[in-house]
Amino acid sequence: MINYKRRASSTVQVGQVGIGGENPIRVQSMLNTFTTDTEACVAQSERLIAVGCEIIRLTTQGVKEAANTAEVKKVLREKGYNTPLVADVHFNPAAAEEAALHIEKVRINPGNFANTLEAIQDKFTKFLALCKEHGTAIRIGVNHGSLNPRMMQKYGDTPEGMTESCMEFLRICKAENFTDVVISVKASNTRIMVQTVRQIVRRMEEEGMNFPLHLGVTEAGDGEDGRIKSAVGIGTLLQEGIGDTIRVSLSEDPEKEIPVAKAIVDFINKKAEAPILECCCAEGSDCSDRVAGSDGVAGEEPLFNGESYSRRITEAVGEIGGGKAPVVMLASDVLPEGINVITLDHANAMGQGRLEIMRLNKAGNRMPVVLKRKYETTDWDELCLQSAMELGCFFIDGLADGICIEAPAFSAEQIEKLSYNILQAARARQTKTEYISCPSCGRTLFDLQETIAKIKEKTSSQTHLKIGIMGCIVNGPGEMADADYGYVGAARGKISLYKGKECIEKNIPQEEAVEKLVELIKANGDWK
Repeated sequence: MINYKRRASSTVQVGQVGIGGENPIRVQSMLNTFTTDTEACVAQSERLIAVGCEIIRLTTQGVKEAANTAEVKKVLREKGYNTPLVADVHFNPAAAEEAALHIEKVRINPGNFANTLEAIQDKFTKFLALCKEHGTAIRIGVNHGSLNPRMMQKYGDTPEGMTESCMEFLRICKAENFTDVVISVKASNTRIMVQTVRQIVRRMEEEGMNFPLHLGVTEAGDGEDGRIKSAVGIGTLLQEGIGDTIRVSLSEDPEKEIPVAKAIVDFINKKAEAPILECCCAEGSDCSDRVAGSDGVAGEEPLFNGESYSRRITEAVGEIGGGKAPVVMLASDVLPEGINVITLDHANAMGQGRLEIMRLNKAGNRMPVVLKRKYETTDWDELCLQSAMELGCFFIDGLADGICIEAPAFSAEQIEKLSYNILQAARARQTKTEYISCPSCGRTLFDLQETIAKIKEKTSSQTHLKIGIMGCIVNGPGEMADADYGYVGAARGKISLYKGKECIEKNIPQEEAVEKLVELIKANGDWK
C-alpha cells in the first residue's frame, strides 16, 4: 500500500464497544492481578479505565477464575463502569465455556484449545453455540511458538503454521454463521508478527472473510525498548490500514500501556489526512498492487513480498548495501557517492519511501538506500514512537540499507542509540542484549519487574543474546520461541531454565535462579 486506507472489516460488538467497521481503533490491556481477587481486579480496572483503556482482559486459567469474572463485572457495573471484559483462556475449554456465561468476550488459543480436527470441530462448535446463546464475542488468538503438535509437524514454527491454525477455527465460525470474531496474531519477533497478519488478511479475503484484527507485539519488554518494538510491529501494519484494536504489551504496570497505545493510534489517525501520493505504476494500475505480497503489475517486479523476508538487492558502496547489515547515519555525516538518500518529508512517510524505492527499481538503480527523516518534536517519547513507526517499517521488509534521524532537540548520542534500537526492533541488526519478557498476568509466579532488572544487571553485556523472561509455563516456552535462553516461572518460588526450547533445569529456587541462568549461558560457551 502507498496511500493510507483503512482495511474494511466486519463489525464485532463487545458489550458497548464496537470493533472494526467504522469504529475507531480501540486500545486495550490486561490485568496482572489474580482473577479470584475481586477487589484487586476492580481497583486495577479502575486505574486502566481512568487512562483510557476501552477493553480489559483477565486471566482465566481455570473454571474457578472464569466464574469469578462475573463478580468482577458485577462490582464494576455497580460502580458505573461499562468497559467490556475479556477472559483469556489456554488449554481449558471448560473455562472458556464458563466465562462465556458471564462476560462480553472470550479469547482462546487455537494452539492449545484442542489438537485433532475432530476434537476441534466438536469442542469449538459447542463453544460457539454457547457464545451465540449469550451474545458473547470471541477472539481467536494465535501465538508464535504455541502451535499444536499437528501444525508444528506439518508447518514448523512458521507464519504458515500460525495462519493455518487460525483459519481452521475461522472456517468453523463461517460454517456455523458465527460472526462475532476478532483475530490476533502475537509474536515477540516483529517480522514474524507482521508477515503472519498480512498472510491471514490475504487468506481471509480468498475465503470470503473480513473479520477485524487485534494487533500486538507480545513479550515486547519494558522501558524504551518495549515501546519501540511495539511501535515498529504495530505501526507497520496500522500504516497499511490493517488493525482494529491494539495492545502494547509492556513488562510494567498495565496502566502504563494505554498512553503508549493511544499515542500510536493518534499518530496513525493523522495518516488519513495526508495528501495523496501519485502512483508510478503502469497506466490503469495502482501501486498498492505491487506491495505486501502481491504479484505486481504485469511485466514489473513487486516491491517486496510482505509474507516472507528478503533484502532489496543492492550493490555495496563501502560498508553500505550489498547485503550488509543496515547502517546508522547521523545528520552531520558525509555520505559516500553512489548512495540513494531518500528524504522523507511527506505526512505519509511509509508511502513516500515505498514509492521512491519503486521508482529506483523501475529505473534499474540498485544502489543502496539510506532513509532520512527530520523531526521537530522536543518530546523524546514522541520521537521514539514516531520514528519507530515511520522508519522501522522499511527494515521489517528489507527495503533500506541505512537510517538517518535528524532531531535538533536531542544529542547525537541519543539519536544514534534510538536508531540502533529501531533496527534491532525490526530484526535488521542486533547490537545489544534482547529481552523477551512477558507483560505479566494473573498466572505470573514471581515479581516480574524486579526479576527483569536483576537479569538485565547480570547479562546486559551479552549483546549477541536473546533472553526470555516469562511469568509462567502456560505461554513461556512458546512465546519466547526464538530466545537463546529462557527464565520461566514453574511454580510459586520455583523457576525453570531453558536453552532454546529445551528445558535444562526444573524447579530451581527463585533466589538461585538468576545466577543459575548465568552459569547455564557460560556452560554452553555462549558468554562473551
